[in-house]
Amino acid sequence: MDTQATSAASGPAGGGEDSARHHGKFLRLIEKAAGLEMLRMAVAHPCDQVSLEGALQARKDGLVEPILVGPRARIEKVAADLGESLDGIEIVDEPHSHAAAAGAVQLVAQGKADIVMKGSLHSDEILGAVLSKEGGLRTARRLSHVFVMDVPTYEELLFITDAAVNIFPDLASKADILQNAIDLHGGLGLGRPRVAILSAVETVTPKIPSTIEAAALCKMTDRGQITGADVDGPLALDNAIDVDAARVKGIVSPVAGRAQILMVPDLEAGNMLAKNLTFLAGADAAGIVLGAKVPVVLTSRADSIIARRASCAIAAIYADYLRRKRGKALVAG
Repeated sequence: MDTQATSAASGPAGGGEDSARHHGKFLRLIEKAAGLEMLRMAVAHPCDQVSLEGALQARKDGLVEPILVGPRARIEKVAADLGESLDGIEIVDEPHSHAAAAGAVQLVAQGKADIVMKGSLHSDEILGAVLSKEGGLRTARRLSHVFVMDVPTYEELLFITDAAVNIFPDLASKADILQNAIDLHGGLGLGRPRVAILSAVETVTPKIPSTIEAAALCKMTDRGQITGADVDGPLALDNAIDVDAARVKGIVSPVAGRAQILMVPDLEAGNMLAKNLTFLAGADAAGIVLGAKVPVVLTSRADSIIARRASCAIAAIYADYLRRKRGKALVAG
C-alpha cells in the first residue's frame, strides 16, 4: 500500500441522529439515491453491530443491495444480536478480515458488485486490497478521501479533502485529490463547484509552501490540467466561506466567501477542520474514497446513523454516475 495512505479515516463522530433538525441536505441525497436502481455493495467484514447495521439500514432505505463478505457465523451472530433478519441477503463466507477485504474487492473485479464498503476492519486493510496490483481496483488516479459535510450553519454541502488518506501530498497528488473531489461534486448532480485551496493566508508567500502550491493548482486549472470547477487560492478559511470576510480583505473572486469544496494543505489540517465542524458546529460527515474503479465507503464506528446513510447514498449516486459514464464511452467508442 502507498506510504502516504493512513488510517486517519476514523472520521468525525456524528452530531445527533436522524432528525429534521438540520439534516435536510443529507436527506435530499438519500431521497435521490433511493430513486435510482439499487446497486450492489460489497461490505468487507461487517462483524460488529455498527457496520452491519449501517449496511442493513442502507438496504432498508432502498439505496443498495449489500453483499456481506466475512465469517458467516460471526455475521449471523451480530445480526441475531441486533434482532435483524438476513433473509435474502447474500453472504460470502471468508475466514478473517484480510480475506474479507480481498473478497469484497474481487466481487467488484468480477462485476458482481458496484461499491465497496469498509466494515469492522482497519482502513489500511480495505485500501490495501483496493490498491493491490493483482486484482485490485487501481486507476491512473491517486486515491483520496472526501468528507461531505452537512453543516447546519452553511447553506450548501461542504466538501473537505483530503483529511483521511494522503498525509503530506505533493503537487501532483494534490491535482488528483482536487480532480477527484470536483468529479464527485458533478457526479452527485450538484453542478460546477467553487473550490477554495486553503492555507493560513490568502496571499502567495514563499515562507508558506502551501500558498505556492495553491497558486500552482489555480494555474493548472487555467491551463486545463484540472477541469470542471472554479478554483481559487490560496484562501484562508474565513475568506473562503464567509462573504463579509472576503469583502473586508478586498478579495474579488467567484469562489471567495462561497466555497463548496475546501482543499486542505495536508491531512492534519483537514482532519482537525472536519472534527471542529462536527463537534463545535453540530455537523455530520459522510465519508467516501475516490480514485478507484468504484467508490469506497469509509465510515467510522463513531459515525451517526444519518452520516452512514448519507455515505451509502453518495456512493450509490456516484457509482450510478460512473456506470452511466462508462456506458456512454462504450457507445461512443
